[in-house]
Amino acid sequence: MKRIFTLFLICSISLLAQAQERYLDKIFTEVEVSTEVYGLNATVIQLATAGEAVPQPLVMDVYQPVGDTETNRPFALVLHTGNFLPQGVNQQIPGSFRDEVMVDICTELAQRGYVAATADYRTGWNPGASTQPLRALGIIQAAYRGVQDGNTAVRFMRALAQDGGNPYNIDPTRITAIGQGTGGYIVYGMVGLDNYEEILTTESGPAKFLLDTDGDGAPETPMVVPVYHGDVEGKELAIAPDGAFGLPAGDTTNYANVPNFANGDPISSRVSFAVTLGGALGDVSWLNDNEIPMVNIQAINDEFAPYNDAVLTVPGSMLNVVRVQGVQVVGQSQLDNGANQIFYDATFDDPTTALARENSAIAGHDYFEGVFPFNLPPNSFGLDEGLGIEWWDPNAPTPLFLGAMGAPWNAVPHPSGAGTFHEVGLFRNENMSAEKARGNLETCMNYILPRACVALDLPCRANFDGGDATEDLLSTDLVSVTPNPASDFIDLKSDKQIISVELMSIEGKVISRVNNLSHHNYRLDNLSALTGMHILNVRFEEGLVSKTIHLD
Repeated sequence: MKRIFTLFLICSISLLAQAQERYLDKIFTEVEVSTEVYGLNATVIQLATAGEAVPQPLVMDVYQPVGDTETNRPFALVLHTGNFLPQGVNQQIPGSFRDEVMVDICTELAQRGYVAATADYRTGWNPGASTQPLRALGIIQAAYRGVQDGNTAVRFMRALAQDGGNPYNIDPTRITAIGQGTGGYIVYGMVGLDNYEEILTTESGPAKFLLDTDGDGAPETPMVVPVYHGDVEGKELAIAPDGAFGLPAGDTTNYANVPNFANGDPISSRVSFAVTLGGALGDVSWLNDNEIPMVNIQAINDEFAPYNDAVLTVPGSMLNVVRVQGVQVVGQSQLDNGANQIFYDATFDDPTTALARENSAIAGHDYFEGVFPFNLPPNSFGLDEGLGIEWWDPNAPTPLFLGAMGAPWNAVPHPSGAGTFHEVGLFRNENMSAEKARGNLETCMNYILPRACVALDLPCRANFDGGDATEDLLSTDLVSVTPNPASDFIDLKSDKQIISVELMSIEGKVISRVNNLSHHNYRLDNLSALTGMHILNVRFEEGLVSKTIHLD
């Protein structure tokens, strides 16, 4: 099935194209969408009613630019949020591979010359289980199935490229995995889980994916066992030998999906680059031997995915599930294991990188290259809105399995009793709109795309090679900036000598620059014609201080 739609027209295309660069800028206006079934596997979502795992087709929508003549394009697999539960059952409107944000991400990438696919994956677990260990068991098994499906989708595209005529003209050596929210948990697993044994030897905290089935106080029974759940890549057939884990004996729990090429050679499930937009890492030890560069974007005050190292809770039940790690821990690990060294060796001097550095200071840690701490203010309800990249149509029909006969989201009562699904969704997404979501997504893309050029060794990498990649970022406390917000002038003060001051728009345009200073105090004036957020770069002999300023 194919759909072609025109997203928007750009005036003076011929002139604009001269200044645009593939993989960084939108150079295509039309995107074609094709639907593929990338596999079939066993879901436990109906286990209670069906009495067994039920085969589920695994579907993806593949986006590619119309009129593109490139025959060797990078491919991005995009995985959606949803708390490992079906849309609506998770007590949220988002939760589908066709969520508006999934369409937006894939469209944004296709317009820049990528091939991108948003993929469905198996869901199902009980967030309201009676004990924390049972909740941990449920979520690690759900995440394990998600990792299997993500790996299967990667292999499907590689097999299609080699054995199926490569209809999407992808480069199978340049594959990226992108996970939003719950999809971020899956992508972390795809990157970090080389083998099943890593689930048993966690560090933070120890033995968190083991059960104490004999009651002696020492957990000893793995929550995931390959003979019941299949291998981590999802390549091997698994048939439950007995009734453990609530599975009937003889039940097929994992089907072997595209394990090999037609010539018998095994297909790799590994990706070259990974991106998480929210979510968290099952355990930091999974990254000890990681070599895959990652970009990880997370809200500093994310309530449902710890920014540092804490116990995860899920929307709805608000019960403790399991201890996980967020981007602060991941950034340190990627620095220690060298996986993100390729970013440290490059030069990123754009405003979004400067904002990431400033937000790192707000979060209370050094800047880790590849980590963008998102810092939106609380809404009027006092609630954190995460990355703010989701939106929905309130008049769209709900899934039929919710029992609402397809009534719209703004008419179906939410299980909390606090209003309709739409009304409850607005508590954490106040003034929800496509414009608001796409504005925040653009900020994420501005951070991701340059690093994708570097990680995937694309032609646009040349923009970020060379130059002074070792300029030290100094503490923002080194210079005071007052007032902020400002109307006409800003005063800078520092105990060290300021050698230059540069004012930039958030889009990266240099508005003013003063060099060859040797002052402790400096006034930047004549700002009354400027409004909105800007980047102020203050340089010292020892390095750079970047601050965001707001002009009224």
